[in-house]
Order: sequence, then C-alpha cells, then structure tokens
Amino acid sequence: MGPLPPDWTPADIEAAIVENDPEAMPYVPIAVSMGCDEADRAWAEEVCVRLSTHPQEWVRGNAILGFGHLARAFRMLDRATIEPLVRAALADPSPVVRGQAEAAADDIAHFLGWSAR
Repeated sequence: MGPLPPDWTPADIEAAIVENDPEAMPYVPIAVSMGCDEADRAWAEEVCVRLSTHPQEWVRGNAILGFGHLARAFRMLDRATIEPLVRAALADPSPVVRGQAEAAADDIAHFLGWSAR
C-alpha cells in the first residue's frame, strides 16, 4: 500500500513510525488496520491509538479511520480508549480528521453498537 512494502511486517511498520517519513506515515494506520490478522489486532489498535494524535492531519485522520476498519473486521475495540479519541477527532480543527472520524464513528456504531458521538 503506497510506499510501504506490499508484504510489510510489524517491524516494517514500527520502522516507518520511527522514521516518520511524511510520504509513508499516512499509509501506516490504513495498512495496519486493513492488513492485520487476529493475532496482530491488538497491536494494530495500539498503532492507531499512537498515531491518532500525530501532528500530520492525514496520519491522525487515517489512524481514527483505522478504528472503523478494525471494528468492521474484528467486531471489537477497547471502548474506554477508543471512544474518547474518536470524540476528540470529531471536533478536530482539521476537516480531514473530522471527515475520517465521521466514517469511523459510523462503522463503530454499525459494527459495535456504541456511539462515539
């Protein structure tokens, strides 16, 4: 996906986060949330949590969107951690982040039955 290797590993993702390459970073939360399996679900959620406060709006927004992907794929999220992050993103100054948060909130409501609004 994008500048990430198609056969990325968690080590590749962690290296990309450390490098903080502005070209690769927006892809990181999407790659982990859409490309992880059950064994890596908690790690993917944690990556999205870490990136949900990133200074770059597309990274932040895609991290929030990642929660929606994880909700759809695995039907579970750590509500105590995720709900406040989605609520904050719905009020983010960036329209990019707010838009991604709207999509995530819709997925969370549909697949988990709880409202992040």
